[in-house]
Amino acid sequence: MTSLLEGTDRLVTRGTEIGARIDGLDGAAQAARGRLDDGLVDAAAAVVERAAGRLRLSADHTVVGIAGATGSGKSSTFNALTGLELSAVGVRRPTTSWATACVWGREGAEELLEWLGIAPRHQTTRDSMLDLGRSDQQAELDGVVLLDLPDHDSTEVAHHLEVDRLVSLADLLVWVVDPQKYADAAIHDRYLKPYVEQQDVMLVVLNHIDTVPEERRQSMLDDVRRLLDEDGLDRVPVLAVSARLGTGIPELRAEIARRSAEKQATRGRLDADIREVTDKLAEANGDVQTRVVEPAQVADLDEAFAEAAGVPVVVEALERSVRVRGNRATTWPVLGLLAGIKSDPLKRLDLDLGEDGRRLSGRTRAALPEATQVQRAQVDDEVRSFADRLTSGMTPGWVTAVRRAAGSRLDQLGDRLDQALADTDLGVARLPAWVGIVRVLQWLLLLAAVVGLGWTAALAGLGRLSDPDTISVGGVALAVVLLVGGVVGGLVLALVCRLLVGSAARTRAARADERLREGVNTVTHELVIEPVEAELAAYAAVRDGLARAQA
Repeated sequence: MTSLLEGTDRLVTRGTEIGARIDGLDGAAQAARGRLDDGLVDAAAAVVERAAGRLRLSADHTVVGIAGATGSGKSSTFNALTGLELSAVGVRRPTTSWATACVWGREGAEELLEWLGIAPRHQTTRDSMLDLGRSDQQAELDGVVLLDLPDHDSTEVAHHLEVDRLVSLADLLVWVVDPQKYADAAIHDRYLKPYVEQQDVMLVVLNHIDTVPEERRQSMLDDVRRLLDEDGLDRVPVLAVSARLGTGIPELRAEIARRSAEKQATRGRLDADIREVTDKLAEANGDVQTRVVEPAQVADLDEAFAEAAGVPVVVEALERSVRVRGNRATTWPVLGLLAGIKSDPLKRLDLDLGEDGRRLSGRTRAALPEATQVQRAQVDDEVRSFADRLTSGMTPGWVTAVRRAAGSRLDQLGDRLDQALADTDLGVARLPAWVGIVRVLQWLLLLAAVVGLGWTAALAGLGRLSDPDTISVGGVALAVVLLVGGVVGGLVLALVCRLLVGSAARTRAARADERLREGVNTVTHELVIEPVEAELAAYAAVRDGLARAQA
């Protein structure tokens, strides 16, 4: 864009940031692409290209287009302004087929004429050898490129296209009308009304004023004024001229010279073009404040995705698994052997311990239940609600864009959630260290009970269980103490440890739940939040660009 705007500083007056306005419109058009109406965005891009191209060319010339219908005297007006018979008139050529250019000040105009698409054979330099002794009237037009456009009412399609093209490129437009057809709908509906935003770079000339009786001239001018006002062109001047007699031509030449000298035409036309398309783009874009994704909204999405991924199922199974394994490790060994037939809940989810507990991280999840239709519907509803909350009050184009972005990757949701859970270390491969100590203690208590049982049986067989000489503790045979102490101690220790294991299981489950939800949150951001934030950033870019373009 910088290269396109080369020469901007030379073209505009100090303090006019038209280059920044063009750059702002360019940024807005690029950000709006694919989100707002393509035709409108194309129109904005065309204005940017046209304006940037115009600024890149000669800053010392003003392009003035003379346009009108067949017989309006358009070419005669052109010749009267140039002082040369450059455009054929009358029976020799009833319609203008190609644009003719007359240039005052050739230096720097070549590239401009090439950009305008004026063939060299249709170009004339007013200060050439044809006119070495220019009058002051001609000198005042230095810097003007005057174009005689094809007749806008020609039956040739090519002529219409050429008029439309050059009308969009000219810095100042002079519409020539005649007393018979000044109210013709062809010019009002096709060229005047649609260009209301460009009225500051337009003039209307009522030619052939000499054919109107003097007493009717003012009333006819008033009628032209009335029609222009009805078209919304209340700031467009109306001049009465007679190209044949030269009446009013000095005033028309002076007006063109004044606007060219002040660069009002070039600057005004670019301003008008930018303003018109910027206003349309702003209307389509809307003016709702740029939204941001709130943490609470992300939390709602995370919850829906976690439910669909089966996080509560995994966490519940993990807690029960820790309970089962912890209770089995800390219970009295005899009861532990009986409890061994109880399967690990994680194994049923293919998240079993495996060798060294490595498979606890969930590398395979084939047995996890698929999301139900209800859960999938909840996910879709949550994503849609998320998008709708962010786009409340926005124009339909942005509502559609954000909704599309929010749901664009939901088909990947199942696989990405599965992978996120599979890559999450559940952190339950090892039981708490104190469990190992309890396990050793339980085996010691079992050993004591077994020794006590055997010893007690032996003493009972010998009838020495109550013998005073038998080793005793507090009057009770040591063998009995070992037996009872081993059994009771193991059972009591198991009951105490069951409470401790329950607490440990809840803690481990809470940690695993947090890690799993972190994985889900990563998926939420990747599949939904980031695409939506990209659309919101585009919306902000459009608003920012439009603000600069409207400055």
